[in-house]
Amino acid sequence: MTADGKITTREYSPVDFTSREDKMHLLRQRALMDAVLIGHSTLKHDNVRLGLPKGELREERIARGQTASPLRVIVSNEGRIDPALKIFQSEIAPILIFSTTRMPRTVQKILREKATLILSDARAVDLAWMLQQLRREHKVRSVACEGGAALFHSMLELGLVDQLNLTIAPFLFGGREAPTLTGVSKQFLPASVRCTLRDMRTVGDECFLTYRIRPRKL
Repeated sequence: MTADGKITTREYSPVDFTSREDKMHLLRQRALMDAVLIGHSTLKHDNVRLGLPKGELREERIARGQTASPLRVIVSNEGRIDPALKIFQSEIAPILIFSTTRMPRTVQKILREKATLILSDARAVDLAWMLQQLRREHKVRSVACEGGAALFHSMLELGLVDQLNLTIAPFLFGGREAPTLTGVSKQFLPASVRCTLRDMRTVGDECFLTYRIRPRKL
């Protein structure tokens, strides 16, 4: 995020204001996880594949007994997902989509050929239940949530986050409509989330922080 707490512009542009080191930092964190999680809005704006480049990171995963790339998980309450997104054009790792029966039938039909759909009758995806399913049905023990702010806010609200990896970039964006780490809502979290600093390093003008957060038990 920027020095004034913004994670993107008010137009929700893809993040390109951080250094190559930050982008590599993201890939290194992703490579450690069993699964990588993203909200539909962020996926739509960034249009990412959520994979890993060929080479060292994949080889290290295989040496640890993991698959070459982490499982890719998409969350969408309405399920209006464009099947033409880049994530569906690559077979680097299986894709799971947690959504609801609000997903249009035509979209369901197309996406079932590209991903595994887990649809509930609720108005929104139960995130705690989703994590339980990932663990029980897919042996996932570690998940990286890569955005967006609304999804991260919801996970914090439910006490489902145990670590925060944060990069402070040397920019100031300003503006009320540019989202912060927890979104653009004026509402506070139900309770303050206490973070414990575990690691800090600087590379150039950027600061890389790792905070520990006490999650609730599922």
